[in-house]
Amino acid sequence: MSGTTTAAALRRRAAGAGANRWVVLVVLCVSLLLVAVDATVLHVAVPAVTEDLKPGAVELLWIVDAYPLVCASLLILFGTLGDRVGRRRVLLLGYTLFGVASALAAFADSAELLIAARALLGVGGAMIMPATLSILRQVFPDRRERALAIGIWSAVAAVGAAVGPLLGGFLLEHFWWGSVFLVNIPLMLVSLPVGRILLPESKGDGNGPWDVVGALTAAAGLFAVVLGVKQLGGGETGPGTFLPLAAGVALLVVFVRRQRRRAHPLIDLGMFARPAFSTSVGCIVLAMLALVGLELIAAQYLQLVLGLSPLETGLRLLPLTVAAMAAGLAGARALRRFGPRRMVSFGFCLTAGAVVMLTAMGGQDNAPLLLGGFVLLGFGLETTLFGAYESMLSEAPQEQAGGAAAIGETSYQLGAGIGIALLGSVMNGAYAPGLAQVPGVPAQASDAAAHSLGEAYEVAARLGGPAGEALRLAARHSFVHGLHVTLLVSAGLLLAGAAMALRLPRVMQCETTPEATPGTTPGASSGTPSGTTPGTIPTTGPGAAPETTAQAGPGGGPAQMPAPRKAAESRGPGLKV
Repeated sequence: MSGTTTAAALRRRAAGAGANRWVVLVVLCVSLLLVAVDATVLHVAVPAVTEDLKPGAVELLWIVDAYPLVCASLLILFGTLGDRVGRRRVLLLGYTLFGVASALAAFADSAELLIAARALLGVGGAMIMPATLSILRQVFPDRRERALAIGIWSAVAAVGAAVGPLLGGFLLEHFWWGSVFLVNIPLMLVSLPVGRILLPESKGDGNGPWDVVGALTAAAGLFAVVLGVKQLGGGETGPGTFLPLAAGVALLVVFVRRQRRRAHPLIDLGMFARPAFSTSVGCIVLAMLALVGLELIAAQYLQLVLGLSPLETGLRLLPLTVAAMAAGLAGARALRRFGPRRMVSFGFCLTAGAVVMLTAMGGQDNAPLLLGGFVLLGFGLETTLFGAYESMLSEAPQEQAGGAAAIGETSYQLGAGIGIALLGSVMNGAYAPGLAQVPGVPAQASDAAAHSLGEAYEVAARLGGPAGEALRLAARHSFVHGLHVTLLVSAGLLLAGAAMALRLPRVMQCETTPEATPGTTPGASSGTPSGTTPGTIPTTGPGAAPETTAQAGPGGGPAQMPAPRKAAESRGPGLKV
């Protein structure tokens, strides 16, 4: 066995901490599945919650948005905390909070209590999401295996997003609305002991104190930014939208400046100087921007233009999820064969092609066109997201895995929020002018109908007669026109993402200088040291003979260090396995 193979085996043994790493992956995927399902399961229960708790308009908005708002704002806080105090510890605490919050939400007897429970669910989700990725980074030090693990992880995320509404609909047919939360509790009761037994503990180097002020600043800034983006996506353009945005951006600028000054920052912002890392983050934002905005508009088209029921709409969108699962499972082999650059660029281009193909949708149902478009859309987007996540996580140092995972998940959430705001604005801008002058329709009615297609149908029903029918037909025609414009804008953004992806590495490099694992000296070479017989275990740790490698210098270039013996060759920054 070569020195490199020996070192890889040692790293797998240390990372797994006695547990089968594939069993660990199953536990992590169950964790992710719960969080992903809970993000969408409430959507179908909103009418039942409204009828039972009688929330006001603002309260209903917070019932829906409290979970994603709190979760997105706390990802960096808990991701970096896991790097300091232990990722498994944070994950298990997240399980506990998620279970308690689920019970509170299930039996909430007021809108205020349900909002508080949803916020607590967001806290638990923020603990769980980055921890799953950072532990995955720890237990799969070999990049080939890690790519397969991330593919499975991303496929599970796609399943969770699709299963949420279907599971919620099933439970609502047989039980009360609280059952959509209650289903989490037995799964958490199983996950807690299983996770405690099987999951290995891991943390970063632990140098310096944890920057509590910086973590809270980042959380407050992200909360304000995500809140402003969500309000902008809802069509609100007043001071209540732009003040949170401005305050959030200011707080994030303060956070960045603070991290640059500290000797031991929460997040090593130098990671963004690495083209592969910063490009991967940008690709995640662009991919989510296209996905969420298009899904929202597609659901409206299927229900309001084609007249499909919610269940029929979910079934029509199901091929998108199935294709995404297939792309995630096939991603590891594709990444090894084609490399990150070609894979992510191809995913963006395939998605752009699917979006352009969907511009052929009109006022009549075309099931084969929708099926083909959604399959290509799901496969292309998941290919993009998989390649970007894998490159980002592999580029980050292991001691910064929690922070890197939190950055990736935050980018995911911000991309989703910006997508709804941006594409929703494009859609409204193209839709509203078509209703300005409809024959026989009063100006006041036209203004109300210009807000949305659903409102246009309500106004048309109140008008009745030829004027109502004319308004209904004009609204459908304008919506389809707006959909086409939005799809073309999305295609342009996706092609911009394909161009951005050209900064990613050409090949997937797997045999590089390893990262430190428990019981080894940081910087130890993965190759066979001079004077060591191949197949034997090199001496590492305290008391070992000094062995210096070519370490990455500023900007990722090699910084030569004097060594008593010949330094091991570095194959490039960030691709450490």
